[in-house]
Amino acid sequence: MTFGATPPPGPRPPQRSRTRRFAPLGIAAWMVLEIWLLTLVAGATNGLTVFLLLVAGVIVGGYVIKRAGRRAWQNLTEGLRSGADPAAAPPASPDDDRRGGGNTLPMAGGLLLMIPGLVSDVLGLLCLFPPTGRLIRRRAEKLLNRPVAYAPGSFGDAFQQARMHRPDGKVVQGEVIRDDEPPPSS
Repeated sequence: MTFGATPPPGPRPPQRSRTRRFAPLGIAAWMVLEIWLLTLVAGATNGLTVFLLLVAGVIVGGYVIKRAGRRAWQNLTEGLRSGADPAAAPPASPDDDRRGGGNTLPMAGGLLLMIPGLVSDVLGLLCLFPPTGRLIRRRAEKLLNRPVAYAPGSFGDAFQQARMHRPDGKVVQGEVIRDDEPPPSS
C-alpha cells in the first residue's frame, strides 16, 4: 500500500475576535448569576414568590412586545396609506415623540422581561424607562455609526476581498476577468 506525499499544513485559521472568544463565557456567567439570584430570592422568601416573579415577567414582557408590535404596524399602515416612506414616517402619537420614537428598545425590553431571571428583568425595565432608554438609544447609535475597521480573516473582511480556492487547498487572491465581451480592437 502506498501513500502519497503528506499534504502541507493548511493555512493557520484566523484569530477570533475578543468578543467572539469571550461571549460564551459571558453568557455562561450571566446564566449562573441569574440562577444564583433566583435561589437567593427563593431562600429569602419561598419558591412560589420566585415562580410568580417569573410568570409576571413573561406576562408583562409579552404585553410590552404586543404593544410595540401594534404601534409598529400602525406606523407602517399609516405610512403606506399616506404614500410616504414608512421608515421615515413621523411617530404615530405624541407619546412616541416624547419617548424618541422607534419600537426597537421596547421590544428588546419586553424580550428581556420574558427571559427568566432578575438581571434580565432589570435590563428590560431599563430599556422601557424613558430616561435610560434615551441613553441606551444614543449609545447604540454611536456604536452603530462609528467607522468599522476590518481585520484580516474577519467576517467583514470577507466582503472586502475575493478569494479563489484551488483544489490543493491554497488560497490565491485575485480578480475575475470575464471573456463575455470581445476585446476592444486597437
